[in-house]
Amino acid sequence: MITGVVTPDRAATVQLTVRSTSGQETTLAAVVDTGFDGSLSLTSAVILSLGLRWRGRGRALLADGSESVFDIFEATVTWDGHQRRVAVDQVETVPLIGMALLDGYELTIQVRASGAVSIKPPP
Repeated sequence: MITGVVTPDRAATVQLTVRSTSGQETTLAAVVDTGFDGSLSLTSAVILSLGLRWRGRGRALLADGSESVFDIFEATVTWDGHQRRVAVDQVETVPLIGMALLDGYELTIQVRASGAVSIKPPP
């Protein structure tokens, strides 16, 4: 099970360890974003510091109707005690965990400051 906490501004966060193919690694707080259909987003600074491998370009339709083009990289995350290779979208915002990474898991959030966040496989 993965656990985290809700911040005072009601962002559900969990700690996530991200590793490059060369073994560079960092642990960071990531926000659970159910409106994001990808796996993970990281800033260009984090991607550069880890030396992540570039995989291609992607497009997304944003909530305001505009389209965004972004680079996609590859990383390995520690997810529920297992190593999982994921696509990483380069976005200049806080790190986000999307629905592709949550797929097959149960997400529970106590939506209040310091509330519990849990991500676990279904029974």
